Amino acid sequence: MTGRVIAVGGHESDGAAALTGVLGPEVVRVAGGRELVREVRSARAGGERVCVVPMTLGRDPSLVADTARTLLALDASERAGTVLAEPFATTAHLVGWLRTLATRVPDDRALLVTAPSGDPFSDADLFRTARLVRQYGRHRNVEVALLGGDPGLAEGVRRCRALGAPRVVVLPAAWAVPEPTGVPHTEYGGPLLSGSAAAGVLASRVREAQDRYERSGDDGVARALAADHDHGHAHSHGPDGHDHDHGHSHSHSHSHGHGDSHGAGPDPGGDHHHRTPSHAPRSEAEPPVRHQGAAPDLVPSHRSPR
Repeated sequence: MTGRVIAVGGHESDGAAALTGVLGPEVVRVAGGRELVREVRSARAGGERVCVVPMTLGRDPSLVADTARTLLALDASERAGTVLAEPFATTAHLVGWLRTLATRVPDDRALLVTAPSGDPFSDADLFRTARLVRQYGRHRNVEVALLGGDPGLAEGVRRCRALGAPRVVVLPAAWAVPEPTGVPHTEYGGPLLSGSAAAGVLASRVREAQDRYERSGDDGVARALAADHDHGHAHSHGPDGHDHDHGHSHSHSHSHGHGDSHGAGPDPGGDHHHRTPSHAPRSEAEPPVRHQGAAPDLVPSHRSPR
């Protein structure tokens, strides 16, 4: 990787603080906003190329859009040579990585999919993710815990125990999920990704962004501005099911995948539009799934990175 790589964190990484033990020292970690502007300006003043990577695991599309808006505030000389990469991952990647962790957990354990609480829509995505982990896994009990939210860790463990599980394994669905030390009947099933796997995915995001910029001059900012387009009340349709005219066309092409990652290589990326990615880090890839019916679309309505 050439130039300066800046990883931007949101609620999934406690404002990038939880990325310290995951990413190498050569990667700058910021919480966005002024920190991001300061780092980009510093790099560009020294003549360095810059690649900014939103470190969401799919549950924080607002992080992607907010990062793009921050970069728009730079002047022309600072934006020249600065590219915005696709997000680190989508919820489809997250489902696959969690399923990989689940394969290492004995069948009699309950799985507790855990992440810091975000907004209501991000939290709802975590329940959806947990449901998909259960659907295509072998564990009967898969519950959710929201750190700083409801249900919290203690309540999640209580629910698992009430369902008859002798032990509960916490599966981290975010960067900022500490080991549950001191919590009875509970053990840690993480980390979500090894350091080498995370580095491989990050390197792929950076390489793709730089290649795109060199080929077409596309810095990725315009695309990222719409990342949270379908995230929130503005696109929540009421129980009457009527259509809303938002002044633009909703033309979504769905490819109904299963969250499988069967390819080789360090990048678990996929297509840009509602497709389950086809490549995953070999060490983190989940096994093939045996389906009993048509699977739902694993990718949320915001854009999937490659």
